[in-house]
Amino acid sequence: MSIVNEKVKVLIIGSGPAGYTAAIYAARAELKPVLYTGIQPGGQLTITTDVENYPGYPDGIMGPEMMEQFRKQAERFGTDIRFGLATSVDFSSWPLKVTFDEEHIIEAESVIISTGASAKWLGIESEQRLNGHGVSACAVCDGFFFRKMEVAIVGGGDTAAEEATYLAKICSKVHMLVRRDELRASKAMQKRVEATPNIEVHWNTETKEIIGHKTVDGVTIRNVVTGEETTLDIQGFFVAIGHTPNTEIFKGWLDFDEHGYIKTRPGTTITNIEGVFASGDVQDRIYRQAVTAAGSGCMAALDAEKFLVAKETETMETTL
Repeated sequence: MSIVNEKVKVLIIGSGPAGYTAAIYAARAELKPVLYTGIQPGGQLTITTDVENYPGYPDGIMGPEMMEQFRKQAERFGTDIRFGLATSVDFSSWPLKVTFDEEHIIEAESVIISTGASAKWLGIESEQRLNGHGVSACAVCDGFFFRKMEVAIVGGGDTAAEEATYLAKICSKVHMLVRRDELRASKAMQKRVEATPNIEVHWNTETKEIIGHKTVDGVTIRNVVTGEETTLDIQGFFVAIGHTPNTEIFKGWLDFDEHGYIKTRPGTTITNIEGVFASGDVQDRIYRQAVTAAGSGCMAALDAEKFLVAKETETMETTL
């Protein structure tokens, strides 16, 4: 039989904008939240350089600095922030059980999941070395830095097509690198790409190497049919081959959509398990912005508070 090491009212898994915002709201409601940071404290923003599209920062802010401010604000109101990784869950009964680092079991009256989603990468050395220095996995986040410049984007699905057309409004030229001889994107998105004059599609193309010492100066591409290699002079390189939601430990317990994201009741953060709420990129495959993640973190805390009040009322009525 598993030994419960600790009991808490609100347990938050994840420490990006969603997790920290949920913590701020839960702490201010005197719910004494416990937040576990996961393996990447601060989430994806800690590998982001300049953030210029988050309200309240007119001069922009570095991603790691922003997450440090979020953390301090959560701590100021009494959030218990801990380093650790959730390794398994047991949602078969209420209260809910979550195991951290395979040994510490917490029994929680409510759980807020804010584990985010990780961008898929090509897996080449220069991609990681120049990440944040011309290489990005979010055109909406970082496209502004490359206005009137030449950029490349990898991918052939709806996300790549949408981001290519977005970049085309800002950049002088967009090279779209597609591994196949056709786009996987919907017909509507394909037409948008075709109708955009400053998008050049490179078919049957793979990325061999991103060129640059401190920033991106170019990219070497290879035609997979002919074997011919070409170098493009670009200043920005965007990867749009998808994201993977960090949901592995919740499989078998929570309902996922066809893309693997946690399903929530429309207009809420409520999942199919009583007392479990999901916020941020782990349940949002559409927007994936810091500001929308923070907003859903607020929603999750409010949903959890409402749930706990209802549970308390239910318990009181039962004992009367």
